Amino acid sequence: MEFTLTTPALLFSAISLLLLAYTNRFLALASLVRSMKTIYLENKSENLLAQLVNLRKRIFLIRNMQGFGILSFFFCVLCMFLIYYNLTVLAQYVFGLSLFLLMISLFLSFREIQISANALKLELMDLENINNKQK
Repeated sequence: MEFTLTTPALLFSAISLLLLAYTNRFLALASLVRSMKTIYLENKSENLLAQLVNLRKRIFLIRNMQGFGILSFFFCVLCMFLIYYNLTVLAQYVFGLSLFLLMISLFLSFREIQISANALKLELMDLENINNKQK
């Protein structure tokens, strides 16, 4: 297999889009936390408290997703630098590390989505409880 500058360059757009998606998730969660805190201070709902705990886990995961994504991007650029200076064997190892870090970031993203689904289940349970009380 030929290993050229275009090999790691292929990851640039993918990693950039992932980082943008991660940032959007983070900003959405930050807004949600602020609004949920206000609602919790008004009515002290246990369900909201459970959701805030859930959001804390998700923010932690998103922070780590971003960190591993940035490290992946960094090593991808380092790989290109090494290829430029004809250090091909070292560049291949660095590229492998970049791919591994990207896989960790994607795994954390998958885990965050699972936790997000659990948060939606909590919200649906709360709506079902309200509906049952009204009947």
